[in-house]
Amino acid sequence: MEKREHLLIYGSVGAGKTHLAQAIGHETCRRGYSVLFVKSVKMLRQLFASRADQSWERQVKKYLRPDLLIIDDFGLTALTPIQAEDIYEIVTERHSKSSIIVTSNGPPQDWVALFPDPVMANSALDRLSHHGHHIMIDGGESYRRRLSPKTRQ
Repeated sequence: MEKREHLLIYGSVGAGKTHLAQAIGHETCRRGYSVLFVKSVKMLRQLFASRADQSWERQVKKYLRPDLLIIDDFGLTALTPIQAEDIYEIVTERHSKSSIIVTSNGPPQDWVALFPDPVMANSALDRLSHHGHHIMIDGGESYRRRLSPKTRQ
């Protein structure tokens, strides 16, 4: 937190990426920092809706304010141009000022293809990687599937 570094957690479905991010967020709270956890789809939906009622600036500040922003499940679908701009805005404004954790099923090198503009993608991802640590979780079979009542018989 003090170094304002980022953490990119990626790997297979059900490997525990969200669980790890939430555990780090919990410990960060215990140390007196502010944390916001949000699913990427929900964050992008809220930012898009805020454009309609002219509350976009206020909504962006919500994601800039905490010491740690955890964006969960990034990259499930390709980004629209507006979504790409919103992600770029948040990453560039938080860069060197506060930390971000991003969880994703795909590795960061695959994220460029999610953006409609590769220059914007590379710029945002360069900032995340520049002060970022990478954790790749190869969990094999999904924890959810392994813990399912049907599987434990």
